Amino acid sequence: MAVVHPFRALRPVQENAREIACVPYDVINTQEARALAKGNAKSFLHVIRPEIDLPQGIDEHADIVYQTGADNLRKYAASKASLQEEEPSLYVYRLIMNGRAQTGIFGCVSVDDYDNDVILKHELTRPVKEDDRTRHILEQRAHAEPVMLTFKDDAAIASVIATTQEQDSLYDLTAADGVQHTIWKVDDALSLASLFQQVNHLYVADGHHRCKAASRAAAELAEDGEVRFFPAVLFPMADMEILAYNRIIRKLPVTPKAFLQSLGGRFDLTPTENPVPSTKGDICLYIDGSWFTMTLPEPTSSNSVEDLDVGRLSDAILRPMLSIEDPRTDPNIDFVGGIRGTKELERVVDEGHAQLAISMYPTSIEELVAVSDAGLLMPPKSTWFEPKLRSGLLVHLF
Repeated sequence: MAVVHPFRALRPVQENAREIACVPYDVINTQEARALAKGNAKSFLHVIRPEIDLPQGIDEHADIVYQTGADNLRKYAASKASLQEEEPSLYVYRLIMNGRAQTGIFGCVSVDDYDNDVILKHELTRPVKEDDRTRHILEQRAHAEPVMLTFKDDAAIASVIATTQEQDSLYDLTAADGVQHTIWKVDDALSLASLFQQVNHLYVADGHHRCKAASRAAAELAEDGEVRFFPAVLFPMADMEILAYNRIIRKLPVTPKAFLQSLGGRFDLTPTENPVPSTKGDICLYIDGSWFTMTLPEPTSSNSVEDLDVGRLSDAILRPMLSIEDPRTDPNIDFVGGIRGTKELERVVDEGHAQLAISMYPTSIEELVAVSDAGLLMPPKSTWFEPKLRSGLLVHLF
């Protein structure tokens, strides 16, 4: 059974919510964070991307960065811009993007459930990002941002979600990207939490590094109490939508022309005007100013990971042709979320930041569940969930 834990959220007073709420730390780089927070001293980016308050060029893993983030959170918690709930609570969180709603439960989940595979993972994490988020948690004594989990649809939980939305909301704001974020407080948090005792598994959708960091922080502190819980928004699977997570290759082992010839010798490579794959098993490649499409070879086994397009890509191209054995740690590969579109892939290649871009077909929610239930792990950055949660609206202190 899954544990869902009500918590005393630190949250903005209503009139400051729009200024405080921000995008998650991992969808932007430092320069983008600086631009978004410019002129807005209340933005929660000052907590989750604290390097923006330090000189240009600062190492985002320097001690002063983590100290600044902790100082900024303490100042925010002590300010009139925020309040902390008197009683532990749960919330309903709805996002609307392009007319499509996605609605779930915002509460805390258990580190023990994560460690004991009640919360199932589907993706390998990258050590550098684990270390970074663990350090932020320890310095701040807080889980500043929620993760996104999913669960198999449940009628009783759906009923609570629907009933709660009939009340007045705590927050209702539309972000600059057009996504509407609405949050309600649940009347009976304990009754809702008890419904999750009938849910066998939760599945990590977005936030693997924050989950792992929460586990590591709890182990390091070896304390009981709130440190053993971390915030999550739990969505029914029917509400979830996965976009592609695309790849770029910084440096090819030969010239782009020679690599293209080598690809053409191995696979049926076809020029295309459409940079988005139309079906599972197909990829599109941008190289030397042109797009090509090809079908990946069928997997050699029935393993649910090897059947993924990202697994088939590794078997066909990454390992044999680019010597990329571990995408988690190899600096020659990087990842571009599908929300940025294929124009972003063209840009990074055309501007010389990479020599090859690969446009992927999205992983399905059924594939995610199959891999998780089998106790297997996908390659890193196999799924991109959209819309993203807003950070700073409900913060978990311990």
